[in-house]
Amino acid sequence: MSRPRILVADDNANLRRLVARVIGELGEVVEAATGSEAIARLAGEPFELVVTDVRMPGADGFAVLEAAVAASPRPEVVMMTAYATVDRAVAAMKQGAFDYLQKPFDPDRAREVIEAALERRQQREDAGRGLGRLIDPSAPAGMIGRSEAMQEVFALIERAGGLDLTVLVTGESGTGKELVARAIHEASDRKGRPFVAVNCGALPAELVESELFGHLKGSFSGADRDRPGLFREADGGTLFLDEIGELPLSMQVKLNRVLEERKVRPVGATREAAVDVRVIAATLRSLPEEVAAGAFREDLFYRLNVFPIALPPLRERREDLPLLAAHFVATQAKVQGRTLRGLTPEALGLLAAWPFPGNVRELRNVIERTVATCEGDTIGVDDLPSGLREARPGLGPLEALAALPYKEAMRIAKVQGVRAYLDALLRRHEGNVSKAARAADIERESLHRLLKKHGLKAEDYRQL
Repeated sequence: MSRPRILVADDNANLRRLVARVIGELGEVVEAATGSEAIARLAGEPFELVVTDVRMPGADGFAVLEAAVAASPRPEVVMMTAYATVDRAVAAMKQGAFDYLQKPFDPDRAREVIEAALERRQQREDAGRGLGRLIDPSAPAGMIGRSEAMQEVFALIERAGGLDLTVLVTGESGTGKELVARAIHEASDRKGRPFVAVNCGALPAELVESELFGHLKGSFSGADRDRPGLFREADGGTLFLDEIGELPLSMQVKLNRVLEERKVRPVGATREAAVDVRVIAATLRSLPEEVAAGAFREDLFYRLNVFPIALPPLRERREDLPLLAAHFVATQAKVQGRTLRGLTPEALGLLAAWPFPGNVRELRNVIERTVATCEGDTIGVDDLPSGLREARPGLGPLEALAALPYKEAMRIAKVQGVRAYLDALLRRHEGNVSKAARAADIERESLHRLLKKHGLKAEDYRQL
């Protein structure tokens, strides 16, 4: 994998060289002596990260930030300034900057910020391209997953796309069964032809036959015109029958015949019409159990189960959760016109510990609601729904970390460890920041920055 390219823009050559030394091991550093030069490079070269001074002659750092935000692919941006104020930092964040460094900066702090920015850039890239494997662009979230379970699903989808067979997709509610059906359609020779989806459980029992096979005008009360039915609407393409287990037994007989003969007879008609339709069915029920209970026809089950694809629940693919969450945050921020940097490690850790019985759909709904209600530029624990914060998680803290990729787990563990240290430090010194900073052997200003970053307030400890 190629090293990330980092553009460092500052009119001070010594400072550029210092930054290059500090972060050189993190990527390939390209220097720009002016804001105008940085903007020109952004217009012609791809970068993963831009580190820019705020004050430069001519085009300043905010002009560089604007150019970076408009670039495609878009890099993350870290601002540097010796004139840092809260207002300027907030202004930069609102315009799309990831973070800022105050000069003269601490090398460890600089590396920490740059690493976090590059990590965020990778998350955005992964979420946007679905790990380069499969994304359904017509779906809000697409299909995303680096887990072994989802890679197996992707391979089955690719294989099913090249075979004009009936597919049965199984999985719990919210696992993305329709996304799989659409992806198979897009991977097949039927791409560009109709994809028609229907939830069988939502069809009134008395209208199921008419909806699927069509009817002639006057064939029953309310039939004031001919209707082709969903099979003929999907002619040449794909018909997705969601919740197939909800079909009445009487309709299961007729559907089985249609799948066998590839002909439909509209209600009220005396002749059959040939159809060329690929059927993909889905269910959250266990059809073998339904067959054993006499609630589903065995012959229809075998006709549908030609090419089975089983979707794993989110609790069995937790390593995909950080990428899914990042993707939903980015998507919803764009939809809602927000500028968000993402989730804090603490918030992501809490999400990783939640059982998510509603699977990916529940995660998406949580993120949508949180993006709409959070007030800052980063989603923290306090921004998440109260029910999720207050209820007992499905996993303990260590189990939650073990469910994540190593790099993500170590990042969260590091942040949680730092926060625990700061909490103990403030408790020991009863909220006296000066004493706490001396005891920690760091600058008072650095301690204030750390407290703000981890959401701790010294005054809260003076009352203990």
